[in-house]
Amino acid sequence: MRKTRRTFLITLIASIATLGGWLKLDRVAVATAPQINWHDALKQPREWYGSAEAVRIADNLVAYQRESGGWPKNIDMAIALSETERSSIAKEKGAADSTIDNDATYTQLIFLARVYALKQLSPYRESFLRGFDYLLRAQYPNGGWPQYYPIRKGYYQHITFNDDAMIGVMELLRDVAQRKPDYSFVDTARSAQADKAVANGIECILKTQIVVRGKRTVWCAQHDEITLAPAPARAYEHVSLSGQESVGIVEFLMGIEHPDARVIEAIESAVAWFKSAQVDGIRWVKTAGTPVDHVVVADPNAPPLWARFYEIGTNRPIFSGRDSVIKYSVAEIESERRNGYRWYTDAPAKLIDRDYPAWLKRVTPARAKVD
Repeated sequence: MRKTRRTFLITLIASIATLGGWLKLDRVAVATAPQINWHDALKQPREWYGSAEAVRIADNLVAYQRESGGWPKNIDMAIALSETERSSIAKEKGAADSTIDNDATYTQLIFLARVYALKQLSPYRESFLRGFDYLLRAQYPNGGWPQYYPIRKGYYQHITFNDDAMIGVMELLRDVAQRKPDYSFVDTARSAQADKAVANGIECILKTQIVVRGKRTVWCAQHDEITLAPAPARAYEHVSLSGQESVGIVEFLMGIEHPDARVIEAIESAVAWFKSAQVDGIRWVKTAGTPVDHVVVADPNAPPLWARFYEIGTNRPIFSGRDSVIKYSVAEIESERRNGYRWYTDAPAKLIDRDYPAWLKRVTPARAKVD
């Protein structure tokens, strides 16, 4: 009996030691697991969204979600949180800072949907649906979206194309409406609502396209939520034709499976404008040394560039500092704004050279049948 008891105790102690070792190794594995930045959260391989790291981040997103259903911006939501930090975040649930600016809210929803698709954990589904409903509530009757909802007075309440905010929302809603695999858990009623919201958004896009001397051009970075006219935002963001945000709008319109005549005209007019607004013979470069500066350098072999903003009516690139005075040379604005803002872009090049020809190839047969 004593021998049996001793054998049992030895076995039990060995098992506890082994379990302790496993637990210790597990803690080490968790502590040393590679962590990502929120900036890279949507750039991971498909299978990664079923990992423990993805679940940890999804839990963070649930914690950061506001009572309104949206999320605040400019927070690295992938950082590991202490209990003290979680407690502090919980106290901010009622904050009125939910926004679609700087990729907020719709990126959190994409992430949650990917994790839920692989893990089937109900808190992520519930969080997604609250965020989805938030986006529907935030949409104006005219189809546009403000930068903040609940509405924040000022330029924030304008229809916001800036930094692809409204387009990011519409791309997500279109995927839901089309019942893409990651969103198969969304009920049919909400999918139908998403489809309607996208249709209204397209109407808003078509109505806000700026017409100059009878010709459609592109869009301003933001438009008045009542009149739909181009509107200013920050001191250095004037009423203008946008060489940056308009690219995302055209790309979205080209994703419409069966475009009608109005959509086709909007796309073709915008591409024609991009071709007319192309800036040749310069490079926008960062200088060496301290402090770093950005300057325009003449180079006849440089690839084409486009300015961020163009004056409506003249197509001249415009620049501005915090004094809100329009300049026609980026060198004339203060260093802080010259180096703290993206004044030139090459984004339209891909649109013109690759995406637009591919779109033409796709829609030409359908147009021929109609004609």
